Amino acid sequence: MSVIEEFIRVEKDGTISFGNFLTDSKKKVVDFEVNGDLYYVKTYSEITRLEKNSKLLLEAVPGAAIHNLYMDGKKVSFSIEGKDDIHVIMELEPNTEYRVIVDDFIVGSVCGNLSGKVNFSVDVKNGEKNVVLEKAN
Repeated sequence: MSVIEEFIRVEKDGTISFGNFLTDSKKKVVDFEVNGDLYYVKTYSEITRLEKNSKLLLEAVPGAAIHNLYMDGKKVSFSIEGKDDIHVIMELEPNTEYRVIVDDFIVGSVCGNLSGKVNFSVDVKNGEKNVVLEKAN
């Protein structure tokens, strides 16, 4: 895979891909519409951030390329690539525990705080990683 030259796009399967960690200056796309929702993306080498209807969905530090972001009520999945270890912040459901799975290996669990934010890191030094967060039952 590679960076998203247009900074955000909808894939044929309806998922969203975004981010360009190779650009040195901040790039933004405002009011990118998908199914009536408005997305905002800011991306460059230091950060990649995606918001939906002014609510944080995902933030990656340093910047990253996120491919095929899919979210439903029980699961989030995407692939991520970048230059270094990437710290990911997502806003999901408050006080809810999620299993974090990277390349089919359960690496642990995270719990959404009062605002629903979860934090975890992904080592992408050896290439793109597939990430899944599943609600723990």
